[in-house]
Amino acid sequence: MLTISQLAAYAGVTVRTVRHYHAKGLLPEPERDHSGYRRYDAAAVVQLVRIRTLADAGVPLSRVHELLEADDTEFAAAVEQIDRRLRAEIRELQRHRERIAKLAAGDSLALPPEAVAYIDRMRELGFPERVIEVERDSWILIAAQMPDEVAAFMEIKQTQIEHEVLRRLYLDIGDLVDCAPDDPRLPALADRVAAFIEAASAEAEGIEDVHPVSDDLIALLDAAFIESFACAGRLLELLEERGWTGWTDIRRLEPAV
Repeated sequence: MLTISQLAAYAGVTVRTVRHYHAKGLLPEPERDHSGYRRYDAAAVVQLVRIRTLADAGVPLSRVHELLEADDTEFAAAVEQIDRRLRAEIRELQRHRERIAKLAAGDSLALPPEAVAYIDRMRELGFPERVIEVERDSWILIAAQMPDEVAAFMEIKQTQIEHEVLRRLYLDIGDLVDCAPDDPRLPALADRVAAFIEAASAEAEGIEDVHPVSDDLIALLDAAFIESFACAGRLLELLEERGWTGWTDIRRLEPAV
């Protein structure tokens, strides 16, 4: 006859595990002998080994008793069902691993590949990291709301960023990321932005916007721009003085009546 410690050693588990199986009703708990100890026989060792084997195979403890009592047909059916559950869990774990890999990949966590390539190109061209962060966060918002349109948007953005005049304008705006609203460079920058918008508007005249952005998303992106740049509010005021309003969706102001 074996003590609980000897029983645990035979089955390759801990005493705590044996007591846990007692509490779950999986392993009968023998009466104490005259010395006050519980004594286990060979049948208890066999039962404990079977329980441990099923548990190690991934069988939930809630189903171990069922399998111990099942005949061959019932056992095979239960094992197949448990195997299906384990395969599903493995697939879910693999998806979690893929998400964790994206966490390590930085920008690709919440951005499609086209947007990541655009962000990488901004770094290659020397944009300040603060500007890149604002751009990245904006595209996360866009990708969340308009995932199917991101690829088309990125084609436009890639073309724009390679346009020397526009790129220089972007870089100069980036240089003013921390400037105060009264910075004397802002009016000249507003002149350049307005001139570029004017030229771009003339080129796009008559062309329908096939990827319209919702008013709510435009408002959210504009708010993010204003919150990220101390001079943004003043720059928008200067653009309005030059006949343009907005930032994400810049529009010509209607002339005052």
